[in-house]
Amino acid sequence: MYLSIQDICIRLGMAIIFSGIIGLNRESKSRPAGMRTHILVCAGAVLIAMTQQIISFDAINQVIANPELASVIRADPSRLTAQIVSGIGFLGAGTIVITRRSIQGLTTAASLWSVAALGISIGMGFYWLSAISFIAIILVLTMLHRLIHLPELKHLEIRYSSPKETQKFLADYFNEKNVKIKNVDFDVYFSREEHTFTNIYTIYMPKFQDHTSIVEDLSKCKCISRIRSIAV
Repeated sequence: MYLSIQDICIRLGMAIIFSGIIGLNRESKSRPAGMRTHILVCAGAVLIAMTQQIISFDAINQVIANPELASVIRADPSRLTAQIVSGIGFLGAGTIVITRRSIQGLTTAASLWSVAALGISIGMGFYWLSAISFIAIILVLTMLHRLIHLPELKHLEIRYSSPKETQKFLADYFNEKNVKIKNVDFDVYFSREEHTFTNIYTIYMPKFQDHTSIVEDLSKCKCISRIRSIAV
């Protein structure tokens, strides 16, 4: 038994459609791995899985035709596909960017690993498993954050000149707006005229609170000379 042209077209078509939709979600958010990358990963996994199936079918047919070779011919149906799971880690690692204060790209790396697993499932011919898994992946990427609200993490750099007045103003403001501070990095620049202080706050944004409104409110303090917001 070998794969027909129809089987091959159906499996590659499913891979392109499913992984393309997942990749489009990542590309719409300006992530490093977009639609083409996800399609190539999934299609490659399908190709490897189908190749593994053909090798297994060929081994079975040879044993049927030559029973005396049963103790010699071996075909491990999971050998090639197992290499996909470990090999995709190198590609996923390339999408992860680690900076001093944040780690970005983990979701994209996970989506690449997921489409590789999806490709294995499609390539092995498990159509219902693949379809249900695709729906689950899409729901996680598009709907989970709407159903479960997690506080948004932001970095806020604030530069000021009067430490006592400004720090009191910031503490009162954060308490009033229910902004939780995770961490604060402190820096002082010395000059002959004055000292310039810089605080880099890692904060959790409260629900329904826009970080741009916080920046606008803080800019009203005369002691603050610079505010910079960085999304994690």
